[in-house]
Amino acid sequence: MKDGNQSVIKEFILLGLRNDKKLQVPLFVIFLLIYIITLVGNISVMTLIKMSPNLQTPMYFLISNLAFVDTCFSSDLMPRLLANFLLERNVISFPECGIQLFVFVYMGGLEVLMLVAMAYDRYTAICNPLLYSVIMTKKCYINLVISSYCIASCNSMMHTVGTLRLSFCGSNRIDHFFCDVLPLLRLSCSNTAVNEALVFFSAAILLVVSVILILISYSFIISTILRIRSSEGRQRAFSTCSSHFACVTLFYVTCLFTYMRPTHSSLIVQDSVASLFYTVLIPLLNPLIYSLRNQDVKTALRKAGGRTCVWKMRCALQ
Repeated sequence: MKDGNQSVIKEFILLGLRNDKKLQVPLFVIFLLIYIITLVGNISVMTLIKMSPNLQTPMYFLISNLAFVDTCFSSDLMPRLLANFLLERNVISFPECGIQLFVFVYMGGLEVLMLVAMAYDRYTAICNPLLYSVIMTKKCYINLVISSYCIASCNSMMHTVGTLRLSFCGSNRIDHFFCDVLPLLRLSCSNTAVNEALVFFSAAILLVVSVILILISYSFIISTILRIRSSEGRQRAFSTCSSHFACVTLFYVTCLFTYMRPTHSSLIVQDSVASLFYTVLIPLLNPLIYSLRNQDVKTALRKAGGRTCVWKMRCALQ
């Protein structure tokens, strides 16, 4: 082993999901379709919100940022996951692993903070509708987003630098489908006690505190909805909130399961499966749940479709 904190390992091998060879091609097709739908869905949401004057509100500004995060999140991980199904040895260099780790932790932290900001926005809109325009000013929601990016960046830099400064002098086989902090700590021959503590405490602060804030917001939202006199209004509000809450619950439960346990836990396969939920499924579902089920977005889509038809007719006449 070299002196200091230098690594003698120049590349890692991603083992992927350990699937049967007979399933590699079908799984490749399935995950490729998921990736394409995720990109199309999130990019469409961003484009539609940017082009539609009636969607220039704090809620849709936050949704647009969430769609951007999901696009980057998915694009950071899915190409390597797809490669795992086709290549005998999915090799990733040490610098590439570091970049993937930084982007993953960065976008994961952003996802957490965006969900909290969106919960606060919905709490303000439903529980304090008369003060909504006073509280959620442009300065307020832009500061929320900028703060989220800054906090997530600092958190990602801390974990990336701390992990890559370790020595890796044994096996270079990462038992995962991407470079994550915990699998890398398992491979390190350095003392990882400080890194493990950082993972636990940052997860506790980002995830647990976020869960508490979201639960408080939703408890006030549900209490307000129950006071709605119209049964149809209550049902519509509950339908929207239940979808949002189901998506948030799935994201946080799988994250807590992965990062709030001892680093050298034996549940390696379960970690990979849990990771699929918040890295693959959530970016796919978010545009469907937060946007396409929304009446304002459906109206904007119809108008955009109408404008496209008019434009095509004019081109055909010319």
